[in-house]
Amino acid sequence: MSTLVDELSARAKALSAEDRARLAEELLESLQGEADADSDAAWDREIDRRVAEIESGAVRLIPAEEVHTEARRLIRR
Repeated sequence: MSTLVDELSARAKALSAEDRARLAEELLESLQGEADADSDAAWDREIDRRVAEIESGAVRLIPAEEVHTEARRLIRR
């Protein structure tokens, strides 16, 4: 680890938990790069499609408890 990284790490550890969390979020966001507009648009369309299916009744939502019960049943086979 470089001296600068060591120094920054030590200084960051001296921050409050809230400030460390904020710094960690900002550093992680900096690794994400620029948002892909095509990907974002595709996800927006997918979300709209799924919401429309739910609102129209084309799909049946399954309560989480039912899903968990079935998953536990399948795992215990």
